[in-house]
Amino acid sequence: MVTALALSFAVIFVAELGDKSQLMAMTFALRYRWWVVLTAILTATTLVHAASVFLGHFLGLSIPTELMSIVGGLSMLVFGLWTVRGDELDDDEASRAGRVGRSVFFAVMSAFLLAELGDKTMLATIALAADHDWLGVWIGSTIGMVAADALAIIVGRTLGRHLPERTIALGAAVLFFGFAVWLIAEGLAGASAPVAAVTIVGALVITAVGVFWIIATNRRRAAEAAHAETDTASDDVTQIAK
Repeated sequence: MVTALALSFAVIFVAELGDKSQLMAMTFALRYRWWVVLTAILTATTLVHAASVFLGHFLGLSIPTELMSIVGGLSMLVFGLWTVRGDELDDDEASRAGRVGRSVFFAVMSAFLLAELGDKTMLATIALAADHDWLGVWIGSTIGMVAADALAIIVGRTLGRHLPERTIALGAAVLFFGFAVWLIAEGLAGASAPVAAVTIVGALVITAVGVFWIIATNRRRAAEAAHAETDTASDDVTQIAK
């Protein structure tokens, strides 16, 4: 259990660096009491990771360990590419961070529950629980995510929005790629030739699709930034004319 706890803590802590929910944590912490935000995050994370561990644990009972290691490695490759691409808050998530009702706690908790469903940290928890002690994974993944979000809250409240997010994200991506190589190599150690071939092809396809996705996203962001600059310049000209 201790090994599962330590591994889950490390993987989820890395996964959360530069993640969308970490950006949301910083946004909420800039507006509301830090302890309310952190408590809401802890509650949401406990619930989401309990569901993830349940799915992963019972899924892992019916799948060979070698195959789960390969799947986990391919998942880490996806997480690494996802981290290189970077997360961003869409309009709906940004509005949640800027608007609360009567209870800040329930607003933050519901926002994080929705943000984490299907997120890479949830998928990573499922993969870990399939091949490790479920209780250790649940505790470790929960603590790892809360610790990462607590770090975001501290840094966010101290430095505001001026954070080296890209450097942190790239460092996390390198660690994910390292986890991917380690897990895939471990899974292929006793695998048959067909399994090894399918795994290698799968890794190449994932990498190609991920690179294309990253390039397309960067181009879109550059176009949006250029459009925003054009709109700003037009507004300035209009103000001068008036």
